[in-house]
Amino acid sequence: MSALSEEIKQRIRAEFVKYANKRAVTLPALHIVQDEHRCVSSDAIREVATLLELPPAEVYDTLSFYGFFRDESAPLGKHRVWICRSLSCALRGGEELLEELSSKLGAELGETTGDGKITLEFAECLGACEGAPCLLVDDECHMNMTTASASDLIQNLK
Repeated sequence: MSALSEEIKQRIRAEFVKYANKRAVTLPALHIVQDEHRCVSSDAIREVATLLELPPAEVYDTLSFYGFFRDESAPLGKHRVWICRSLSCALRGGEELLEELSSKLGAELGETTGDGKITLEFAECLGACEGAPCLLVDDECHMNMTTASASDLIQNLK
């Protein structure tokens, strides 16, 4: 059985026209796979490599270079929560947010909750220093967070 559905393969092929060569589609392809499967499996790496006409090792090298991607041993939860650890956020309570959320979720930094719903991670900077401390839930930035507002946000994700 194929690791990638025909729909995912079509989405990857649709990227070909946007780039000078297929090799340049490696990152977009990995994002497409991870967004759909919450990880990039070894089988998916081989199938992406076939689509891009690259050795699987080259696709794996790209995947392993970026800390953003997850393999099948540690898939992402349904939601990915990034806590900003920039100086601005740290000075305005970012570390306390991290401690509070970790405690509430029962998951340490880099882990996914037991129910598979939330993965807790840190980001070096989310670029929202004017709203420190902030966190990113999936693709949505939340600024001026307090431990109470962050707890409410997490409760809504559950």
